[in-house]
Amino acid sequence: MKSRFIASLALGAAVLMGTTGCAMLATQATTIPYSPADGRNVPESGPILIRNALFVADESGQDANFLAALINQTDKSQTLHLEIGDEKKISKTVRVPAGETVSLGVTEDPLLVEGLDVKPGADVLVYFQSGDAEGIAVSIPVLDGALDYLSPFVP
Repeated sequence: MKSRFIASLALGAAVLMGTTGCAMLATQATTIPYSPADGRNVPESGPILIRNALFVADESGQDANFLAALINQTDKSQTLHLEIGDEKKISKTVRVPAGETVSLGVTEDPLLVEGLDVKPGADVLVYFQSGDAEGIAVSIPVLDGALDYLSPFVP
């Protein structure tokens, strides 16, 4: 009788561990950071935070508008430097006032990038740098105006 009780406890423990143990070994999807929008959030690239960065291009991909929210949490005005593309680099700068958010495409005009030459559906490498930080290169998506809310931003 005692051996049956021990066997049932062992079986119960094995079932319990078998059904819950994988959570201890598998990566939990809720702990993986991601950009929950069409654009990409850029990891720390200096004092300016970059959120939901994307390009909206015409059909040829020749010209595009850069859209993003640029957040300056410092008490000094900051400049964000962008180098767009890997072979032929296009340089742009955006000034963000102290403690302000500049929303390119919402509160401010989008940043027109002529000669981008990247078709919608692809990504383009952009190097972001602000303040004294080293900066970071991130692949930013190029979209078209197929979505109603992006169609006003096609150049």
